[in-house]
Amino acid sequence: MKKSDFPKIVFSLMAVLLLCSVSAVTFAAPPEPQMYYELKIYRLPDPAKNAVFDKYLKDAFIPAMHKAGITKIGVFKPVESDTAFGKMVYVFIPYETMDQYNQVLVKLESDPVYKNAGKEFLDAPYNDAPFTRYESIFMKAFAFMPKYKTYTYTTPPSERIYELRSYGSWTEEKATKKIHMFNEGGEMAIFEKVGSNAVFYGQVLFGSLKPRLMYMTTYSDMNSQKEHWAAFSKHPDWQALRAMEVYANTVIKANAYLLHPTDYSDF
Repeated sequence: MKKSDFPKIVFSLMAVLLLCSVSAVTFAAPPEPQMYYELKIYRLPDPAKNAVFDKYLKDAFIPAMHKAGITKIGVFKPVESDTAFGKMVYVFIPYETMDQYNQVLVKLESDPVYKNAGKEFLDAPYNDAPFTRYESIFMKAFAFMPKYKTYTYTTPPSERIYELRSYGSWTEEKATKKIHMFNEGGEMAIFEKVGSNAVFYGQVLFGSLKPRLMYMTTYSDMNSQKEHWAAFSKHPDWQALRAMEVYANTVIKANAYLLHPTDYSDF
């Protein structure tokens, strides 16, 4: 090889490497799209209204949502030991895109079967409404878990536990760091390591008490919930992660809500 040819060879190799790197970027699989979640939280004026709710959700709302393209709807209620037992209903609705949310609303508004089946609930007397208003929280799934998950248990729904957690932050930057802690930081991975079943993780886009995130894990029963949280809190990866200065003071308070799924819930 002539000495004068060396720069040409180096240049050619660099060109090949550059082409390969560009091709890798161009043809790499795109990241999985992140879903959007709506969580409706109803407050009941009277526990007796649960019967009206169950009839509406089971016979009208869920069938209509299935027909509109939403295959899974979660319905949850507080556990017996909660002071909110019998007084609240949580409805979890996953959407593929934000646009699908609007599409589903249009379909429900023009669905006579849904309106007829849900008439008792939808058109209740003003002085005998089945709920005292409701809160609607709209979230975007975390990048490291872009889609929700469902799980199968042998225990009856009345024993299964779905734990909903809400973490509020002082500022937008602190909230961003807490989400980073779950994703890149590895907090979600620790849940996987100890065998906790994550249903979803979501950043609250619309709703009260922002900035905040919400997530849900699930267990076969209350004993399983306690065992998994004990394993999580003692895990060395969690001990190391929580000690990192970059994630200090990212959460004001962690609010946890223990729930049972209804027997007609898709979760």
